[in-house]
Amino acid sequence: MIKMFATQLLGLFKKISETEEFSFEDGARLLAQAAVGDGAIYLWGFREMKTIVFEALEGAEPLQQAKALTNANEAELTDADRVLLFSRTSKDPEAIALAERLRERMIPFVAVSTVHHTAGTNSEAEDLSELADVHIDLHLTKGLIPDDAGNRVGYPSSMAGLFVYYGLKFTIEEMLAENEE
Repeated sequence: MIKMFATQLLGLFKKISETEEFSFEDGARLLAQAAVGDGAIYLWGFREMKTIVFEALEGAEPLQQAKALTNANEAELTDADRVLLFSRTSKDPEAIALAERLRERMIPFVAVSTVHHTAGTNSEAEDLSELADVHIDLHLTKGLIPDDAGNRVGYPSSMAGLFVYYGLKFTIEEMLAENEE
């Protein structure tokens, strides 16, 4: 099973990197504006996606000018800051509420989540992907491998989120290095 999971996970990473290529560039450019200017890059992860915030701040190679976004410091955000938020799904009500507050205050942000299309709804307020300045889709709509009962298991949302985080981080660092030259 581990071999099948690894194969499927690699396929997911490949799909994200190929289909979200322009969103990686756009998202990194937006976030790099804070690093070049007087702002900071604030990160927020919902539920298991908090893993990504810990990696960005406490990992072996922290993201430059990154800070954790909290309820306590949200009011301190300025238009020089940028936000990177991670949620399992684009329909998460808490993520949508945060996105609406950021949008209302005109704080640019990048959102990362799986887009779940629901027939018959088209309201921006119902989907994180429509509220974000840049959205990166995790393309993780179900578990990666079948179990013996015919269900799909292995839903690695935080692993997919970390993959996207590193893609953004590397692209930001590349842009900043080019800016220094």
